[in-house]
Amino acid sequence: MISSIDSAPIPTPGPAQAAGDDARDAAWLAATAAGDRRAFERLYLHHHARLSRFIARHTSQRDLVDEVVSEAFLVVWRSASTFRGESKASTWIIGIAWRCLMKALRSQARSSVRNDLEMTEEAVPTGEVDGGEQRELRDWLRGGLALLPVDQRTTIELAYFLGQSCEEIAQIMECAVGTVKARLFHARLRLRNSLPSLAGLAAGGHVAGGVQDR
Repeated sequence: MISSIDSAPIPTPGPAQAAGDDARDAAWLAATAAGDRRAFERLYLHHHARLSRFIARHTSQRDLVDEVVSEAFLVVWRSASTFRGESKASTWIIGIAWRCLMKALRSQARSSVRNDLEMTEEAVPTGEVDGGEQRELRDWLRGGLALLPVDQRTTIELAYFLGQSCEEIAQIMECAVGTVKARLFHARLRLRNSLPSLAGLAAGGHVAGGVQDR
């Protein structure tokens, strides 16, 4: 299980489902741009929980999570007419939330408040895993992700927890696709190196030293 993130492909929904979801979101955005509050409410209800979980992985402060999510949706309401369909509507919305988060952390000088990483059950592989093993795996992932720089951790979360492609992550984080791939590579390497040590610590062992870049 420890090496699953290192080797797992980035999850993506089926083509038909993805196309249908994107078309629906784009239609809601277009209606929002025309002042349709009902369409905006549907966008809000559909994306609020996922955006809240995404932001909550970067701060344990519930008030900051609510503030960032509210600000992101305010930007969506005001800027819906600027959406040109050059990316998926969901990618565009996540990008707004990411920028609002970075702005909030900078303005409040809270870049050190990066988490207790309140990972949800959704962020952990499910299936034939009993409760104890699932909790242990979640603890390993929480500890491993906490060791990553914010850009690498966010890249991992966008890829594996929100199902964004490298191209979509590049749009969200406003960087080159090559930068996204490099961050994924280094994040996987750090996780691969740190998770065995964290597993030993959970079993009562002692972890000496920190995680080293290769």
